[in-house]
Amino acid sequence: MKGTAKQHKEGSRVGDDRSTKNGLDSEKMGVNVSDMEEQMAALVSDLQRTRADFENFRKQVEIQKNNEKKATKLATVYKFLPVLDDIDRAIAMYEELKPIEGSLKKTMKELGLVKIEMNKGVEFDPGLAEAVMADGEGEKEVVSEVLRPGYYYEGEVLRPAMVKVEKI
Repeated sequence: MKGTAKQHKEGSRVGDDRSTKNGLDSEKMGVNVSDMEEQMAALVSDLQRTRADFENFRKQVEIQKNNEKKATKLATVYKFLPVLDDIDRAIAMYEELKPIEGSLKKTMKELGLVKIEMNKGVEFDPGLAEAVMADGEGEKEVVSEVLRPGYYYEGEVLRPAMVKVEKI
């Protein structure tokens, strides 16, 4: 018993020797402090890498979620285009419906949907319109009739206008 108390007393001394900590002699325990420090550094490095991987994963999931929201909104807006075409035709036929046009344009703009302005006599732009018929024999193509309006969605062409062109 005396030997144990003596060992405890010696082990509890604080000294410059790094192998003794909390009354335990690392050499007697078969543990190398530098090996433990290397293991700890490796574990810390693994933890940092795991945290970075998780943060990248979280950001990637957020990007995917936003892309899915945009795609869903785009698909929904695209499905409404035939309805907008019908409303445009109805407004053109019945003057009483003209007041609806303003609120319709406002709502469309809030959704990021803007009608492509395509008028008779405007030079044909294949990036904004599809020519389904052409008359004349000249080199310059101008719009002679808009058959179906086109739309921008959030600044990009969602659906090009369908037009008849005249070559002059």
